[in-house]
Amino acid sequence: MSPLVSLALRFAVLSLLAVGGVTAVVPEVHRVVVEVHHWASDAEFTQMFVIARAAPGPNMLLVTLIGWQVAGLPGALVATAAMVAPSCTLTYLVAGVWQRFRTARWRLAIEAGLAPIAVGLVIATGWLVARGGHGGAVAYAISAVTTVLVVFTRVNPLWPVVAAGLLGLLGAV
Repeated sequence: MSPLVSLALRFAVLSLLAVGGVTAVVPEVHRVVVEVHHWASDAEFTQMFVIARAAPGPNMLLVTLIGWQVAGLPGALVATAAMVAPSCTLTYLVAGVWQRFRTARWRLAIEAGLAPIAVGLVIATGWLVARGGHGGAVAYAISAVTTVLVVFTRVNPLWPVVAAGLLGLLGAV
């Protein structure tokens, strides 16, 4: 199967599973890209993830970078379209019905059930990206401290990120 067809099929399916955005399916994207198709190494995937998150724009830029890695500009366009078109089409088709039943018990149950799934998938993404880094025990400690500060205090998340960047500049990580 051609790489473009493979990109289109894989990302079209993942588009429909991306509850809460692309970040929720990053572990599966990683599995497909690194373990199944060998389009990138673990370190390359982590680098693409970080670049996509640092660049202005939507979180799904990761998919564009993967498409570029696999097949250049055509790959980037196909991967992006495959990740966006199915979920946007489904959202457009379902939005009217979803709003009409906004107080229905089944809708509230679906929303309540999807919330912890989305949170768990985002946590899995964080673990995957941390694992792909090259910082060892110090990097894991920085990640843990940052997580605790952000979750349990009112510290702006920017400060722990700046502190971690400075530790990296100093060579501690």
